[in-house]
Amino acid sequence: MQSPFIQNQPMEAMFCSASTGRDVEDAVAEMPDRAEPMRFHGRFQDCMEMYADAIAVQKYLDDHQEWFCRSAHPMKVESLGSNSYALSVGRYGAFGHEVEPKVGLELLPQEQSVYRIKTVSIPDYVAPGYEVDFNAALELVETEVDNGSGVMTKIQWQLDLIVDMHFPKFIRKLPKKVIQTTGDKLLAQIVRQVSHRLTRKVQQDFCQSLGVPFPKKCKKW
Repeated sequence: MQSPFIQNQPMEAMFCSASTGRDVEDAVAEMPDRAEPMRFHGRFQDCMEMYADAIAVQKYLDDHQEWFCRSAHPMKVESLGSNSYALSVGRYGAFGHEVEPKVGLELLPQEQSVYRIKTVSIPDYVAPGYEVDFNAALELVETEVDNGSGVMTKIQWQLDLIVDMHFPKFIRKLPKKVIQTTGDKLLAQIVRQVSHRLTRKVQQDFCQSLGVPFPKKCKKW
């Protein structure tokens, strides 16, 4: 699935996806006043190329219980029901404040070749200091391969993603514009990393399900 400014510091110094820095539990404990959250919002779009007709791709997507958990690895996935999953995307942070986002997603049945994914609650889970609103639409568009040797189906997707974050006091002391810019960039970074990794794994899994080799001409990430 497309897509800080403390002066003179590279972006890599601002963003982290390892386990260094403050633990989120400690950071949340520093927020007794529960100040108003800051909102980070992004709209993203891209496409995934599948070298098969739309019917074959639709059949594969409909059977997500078979491929979703497998293709999402190494992200942690827990089934919440026939169409819903709890997904942990990894550990990310900036300015020494880290969270490990976990979101419930429902994969709705397709309607006229359009699939939608939306946020659902995770039973007995309270997100530590953040709220996620995830709304995605995926449309299947069948087209001929350039040389006319067959067809492929493009899964064109759009994502509207909102994250509300409650920050500890040591973060709120920073200029709001700095926090906003960092958060927006980090949100885009997470979407880019996750979508690129998931795209490649779904493409590979789809080919394996058909018993065909992964095409060299297929768009990879």
